[in-house]
Amino acid sequence: MNTFYEEQEEEKEIDLLEYWRVIYKRKWVAVAFICTVVLFAGIYSFKTAPKYEAMATLMIEEQKAKMLSLESEFSYRQSGYRDLRFFNTQLKLLQSYSLIERVAKKLDLLNHPVFLPKDNGKKGNNKKEKKKNDLFPDDPYYGITYSILGSMEITPVRDTKLVELSYVSTDPFLASQVANTIAEEFIGSYIEKRFESTQLASKFLVDQIVQISVDLAEKEKEMQEYGEEKGIYFLSAEESTTVNTFADINKALTSARIERINAESNYRELEELKVDALPQFVNNKVIQDLKTGYSRIRNEHEENSKIFKPEYPEMISLKAKLESMRNELEDEISRAVEAARTVYRTVLNKENSLDQLYEQQKDDVAQMNSSAIAYNSIKIEVENMRKLQDSLVERQKETLVSSRLDGVEASNIRLIDKAKIPRKPISPKKKRNLVLAFLVGLFGGAGLCFGLDYLDNTVKNPEDVEKLAHIPSLGMIPYFTPNHIQKRGKKGYSYREHYASGGDDPQKDEKLAKLKHIELINHLHPGFYISDDYRTVRTSILLSSAEKPPQLISITSAMPKEGKTTTVVNMAVAFSQLKEKVLIVDADLRWPRMHRIFKMKNTSGLSGYLTGKVNIEEAVQKSDINNIWVLPSGPIPPNPSELLNSAKMQRMLNELKKGFDVIILDSPPVMAVVDPVITASIVEATILVVQSGQTKEKAFIDAAEELRRGKAKILGAVLNGVKLDKTGYYSSKYYKSPYRYKSYGE
Repeated sequence: MNTFYEEQEEEKEIDLLEYWRVIYKRKWVAVAFICTVVLFAGIYSFKTAPKYEAMATLMIEEQKAKMLSLESEFSYRQSGYRDLRFFNTQLKLLQSYSLIERVAKKLDLLNHPVFLPKDNGKKGNNKKEKKKNDLFPDDPYYGITYSILGSMEITPVRDTKLVELSYVSTDPFLASQVANTIAEEFIGSYIEKRFESTQLASKFLVDQIVQISVDLAEKEKEMQEYGEEKGIYFLSAEESTTVNTFADINKALTSARIERINAESNYRELEELKVDALPQFVNNKVIQDLKTGYSRIRNEHEENSKIFKPEYPEMISLKAKLESMRNELEDEISRAVEAARTVYRTVLNKENSLDQLYEQQKDDVAQMNSSAIAYNSIKIEVENMRKLQDSLVERQKETLVSSRLDGVEASNIRLIDKAKIPRKPISPKKKRNLVLAFLVGLFGGAGLCFGLDYLDNTVKNPEDVEKLAHIPSLGMIPYFTPNHIQKRGKKGYSYREHYASGGDDPQKDEKLAKLKHIELINHLHPGFYISDDYRTVRTSILLSSAEKPPQLISITSAMPKEGKTTTVVNMAVAFSQLKEKVLIVDADLRWPRMHRIFKMKNTSGLSGYLTGKVNIEEAVQKSDINNIWVLPSGPIPPNPSELLNSAKMQRMLNELKKGFDVIILDSPPVMAVVDPVITASIVEATILVVQSGQTKEKAFIDAAEELRRGKAKILGAVLNGVKLDKTGYYSSKYYKSPYRYKSYGE
């Protein structure tokens, strides 16, 4: 079963018709949303003052470095801007408050009609403005400046040095005037700042040259006095020789240390040698040769010892030769160790002598240079200060030339295209706004429909019935009230209702218009379309079982006022039209209605029989409709659940089955009391009535689970009160064509 429902859900996901039904169900919500969006867009488009955009084009070239430039010193070049910070800085300056305020003052925008304050006629606001002016300094161009900043836009043209400056205003002439003035004032302010910067640089350099000249004179005087005090005038040849001798001794000492380390390593290696544990390679060639001969004779002795006995002459000869070679090898090792020790001691003595000489020479050099180092330090400072002074003098000359040329040189920022007076407004674009508003309203309305459908947690269609509770749908009963018919009777029925009622029959139309109750509609008007819907449910019940249709049926609902009693009555009429003997049992002992519908006395009935006050023949009453009998509830008892759950109730139903073809019980709502669960456990089939668009999904699921826990056999559900014009069920899958409501004979 789970696989079946999963397949159904997959089919539903790709069912475009289902999406259309969701939108069609709330079509007026979507239409209202579209109309609202289009209306507001239209009001905005036609009420908003048109705005015009004027655009000027500037070219910002990189500033040429004339002084104190690292790039000019090192001849650094690259394509495009060498430093994007300059370009970005100019863009920010183009939008600076000071520049725009300068433009506003030049154009006298304080008195321009576009920027004149609107008089709202509220005197109370004047007092608040005066208090504000007392707290903050009065700046009449503050608001105008920020208004211009908010209406202008700076756009760099990609891969060029061009910048587009645009300004938007309700006055086309003002738009072009402001854009051109901003560009002109920006160029003028840049030239002024550049001239000021060169003048400041020149003054700074003059001050620095004067200061360095004073410092240089003091440092030269200090160097002269220090030299006279220490007797340092120049470096002699003797001082140069001493330094060179110290360097030679240091070099010789380093070589002696390396030689001593090698000699010591050789000595330690030979000292550790053992005849029986000689390494594979030895630095001494004599020892290496003796080791090779000794190893050969020892291997030969070991091989022969496996064949001959020690007393064998050849073995005795080999052993004597092996002992001789061993003694010779030990003597050679001893001689090598002694020779290495002698070399090591000689080299060590040499190193110690050089070390003493090095320490003595180091003291002499240190004593000689102690005064020269300080003197040389002062001398280097003097030379550096002279170089800096020469460099500043050169730069100061260049700056003077630059400041004189700035007055005649063209600025590196130029106005390429002036802003023209715009002829057409850029906004509002009425046609585009209306089209976009319609599209936004269309998609927004559809989204709103889906959102409302998602938030709607009621059972709406047969798929919900089958998906939520896994029970089949037996049929749908369209929405109907007497007021519905009476209103249609005045204005004219729909084609479907008119055609189903019998065509152009004024008498039938008049009877339908006078209808006040719908419980017996399929009896009073068997040709009406709803009557045929009840017969469709009857057919579903008859075909629900392969062997024999259920005889004892309980009809209930999840919550009150879902149409269960109306369904019971009309289903009884539908079965009676098959010439079946039908008994209606009003098992709702808390809120009975059957006696009112059939206009019977309720003095005796089900409660009277179950309490033993009357017999079954007295309790059951014949109705005015052929083949229909009614067992009313009788007086309301204090303990309805105990009466329905009694053995007498079970025996009564078994006896009644012998006399009637179909017995239908009208049970209370499942979620209200426990009575319907009791009756569902003793009948052959139970039918749930669900009010479309009203019954909550949770209530429906809980009601089905309650009945299942009570061991009830749920035959299916009847979807009551389906509003076809809202749900959109017009396909043959759910509802047939109106032609089916005209009888075949006609």
